[in-house]
Amino acid sequence: MTDKDFYKAVQDLGIVVSEPMKQQFFLYKNLIQEVNKVLNLTAIDDDSGIYHKHFYDSLLISPLIKENTTICDIGSGAGFPGIVLAIARPDIHMTCVEPTTKRTNFLNRVVDECGLKNVTVVNERAEDYIREKRESFDYSTARAVAYLDILSELCLPFVKIGGVFIAMKGQKGLEEYDVSKKAISILGDRSKLRISLKMM
Repeated sequence: MTDKDFYKAVQDLGIVVSEPMKQQFFLYKNLIQEVNKVLNLTAIDDDSGIYHKHFYDSLLISPLIKENTTICDIGSGAGFPGIVLAIARPDIHMTCVEPTTKRTNFLNRVVDECGLKNVTVVNERAEDYIREKRESFDYSTARAVAYLDILSELCLPFVKIGGVFIAMKGQKGLEEYDVSKKAISILGDRSKLRISLKMM
């Protein structure tokens, strides 16, 4: 996928990519490739892979997210989906929670160099950050972090009553959901939360 293919594809998701956004995505891609030489951010760092597997896949959940809302991205890593969503959706506020200091340093560099005003980067474990941010966000999300039952325990408590946890999963997502139904039911019923399973 080229950059032009990417911009065209996200239009179908209801995202209009402005010229400043194009510059931010281009700069972000370059930063991933630069830093990935010395820090293992991602196994996929060619242009096509970044635009398709990281940027486009991250934006597949954008239609599920209402305008002017708050999102907590657990285990942000290199910023997927958190930073990608923050670039494409300046109306939302994104909190990227990442326990590894080297990765949070990278995320802060991206935020600074891309001029993102709608991102907060938190260098903490989700299990610790929840102590001050329980039921604080409209949405929580995570991508390639853990099995769904564990992920639900980490992510659902961050969501306000009536909010949504968006789980980004691959081919085994439905299988994980079947195994994790009990845990999800307990957590969801307790706080009247909802889970949205997005297959990547």
